[in-house]
Amino acid sequence: MSTPHIGSTEDTIVALATAPGVGAIAVIRLSGNDAIKICNKVFKGKDLEKQESHTLHYGTIRDNDKIIDEVVVSLFVAPKSFTKENVVEISCHGSPFIVKQVIKVLLANGARLALPGEFTKRAFLNGQFDLAQAEAVADLINSDSAASHEAALNQMRGGFSEQIRQLREELIHFASMIELELDFGEEDVEFADRDDLKQLINNLLKVINVLIDSFDLGNVIKNGVPTVIAGKPNAGKSTLLNALLNEEKAIVSDIAGTTRDFIEDEINLGGIAFRFIDTAGLRETTDTIEKIGVERTQQQMKKASLIIYMIDMANDNLVDVNRDINKLENLGIPFIVVGNKEDRAQPDLKAAIKKINGSVLISAATKENLDALKDRILEVVNLDNFKTGDTIVTNIRHYDNLLKTRNALMDVLNGLDSNITGDFLAMDIRQSLHYLGEITGEITTDDLLANIFSKFCIGK
Repeated sequence: MSTPHIGSTEDTIVALATAPGVGAIAVIRLSGNDAIKICNKVFKGKDLEKQESHTLHYGTIRDNDKIIDEVVVSLFVAPKSFTKENVVEISCHGSPFIVKQVIKVLLANGARLALPGEFTKRAFLNGQFDLAQAEAVADLINSDSAASHEAALNQMRGGFSEQIRQLREELIHFASMIELELDFGEEDVEFADRDDLKQLINNLLKVINVLIDSFDLGNVIKNGVPTVIAGKPNAGKSTLLNALLNEEKAIVSDIAGTTRDFIEDEINLGGIAFRFIDTAGLRETTDTIEKIGVERTQQQMKKASLIIYMIDMANDNLVDVNRDINKLENLGIPFIVVGNKEDRAQPDLKAAIKKINGSVLISAATKENLDALKDRILEVVNLDNFKTGDTIVTNIRHYDNLLKTRNALMDVLNGLDSNITGDFLAMDIRQSLHYLGEITGEITTDDLLANIFSKFCIGK
């Protein structure tokens, strides 16, 4: 019998399933036909090969007669496991040395180290779930807010996959009718009603367009909202960042131009991650370093999803304020005008800023009205669509395939309008089915799978 090649599903794989480093316990996972057999070779306690699935067993892991650690072994007998293979999870003490020794003795007895994402890949290949759900496993692990957690959980449970599957099934029916026509090409018959096909394509496009449009929101949910805090020097940008973070992250000084580069940190507001970026003050300057900082501020503003533009109500003037707001409007990026230093504000400037739609007046130094600013930020981001429970596209690969599907369906519509022959119609419909199938993994390539699962952590 030949030795399975690296990455073969015939191997029994092993990896640390918990985060590396010192902890109370660590969990080492094995999966494969010989997982229980291999563990049994090094486990002193009950005979694991005679035990039922979903049972726990106390004993020791040994290297010959040398005890490595006292452990609890969890058994999951195929197909009742995450991978649908035999799975063993060894809970040992969370010492990196112990973990290394346990894995070492398992490798010596026939296991091999798992590749990144290989456990989840096996679960997909063994039919535990589809590819979109498999990708959601990684998103769930990386979720760092209530919204990203909910979006990943919805996808992992198959909400998005079911919608794609329904679209594909409806299209398959017509595809089969047109393919049947091709078999009777010489008899000039139509099994697929062209008006019904056109109606179906239009209905599919409506659903697909909603999914495509949801990606902007999905990207925000998954990756956070890049939010730039901009304004003139000494407007209170760094003070605001520190107030939002509740720590002294940025240096605050009365000296104009203290912030030369941008400072970034993440804050969770209303279940959404916001990446706040404190930037260098915007002004004309001859200082070489500060000038670079100003240029970087302008670059960050162009890449932002939201700009918080701060105005020093104690020292700014209305002419400059109006000019700056015009510039913001020309950027085409959502922004909030924040009047700072309310306790020392010039009455005329304060009144003028109050009239700006959606503006907020605060005192960053005393944290006055900070909650009102947070509420305004959430209002501008607007997560109402997500809160309805609609399917949200968060994955760039899915988004790209949906765009390709839409283009292929538009080709079908154009073909119907041009009365093209069934063989060309069938070609465009096949393309649509191909792109939809790639999302859920009904159509895959080794390169696609390798690319997706290589981004997973080892042990998952």
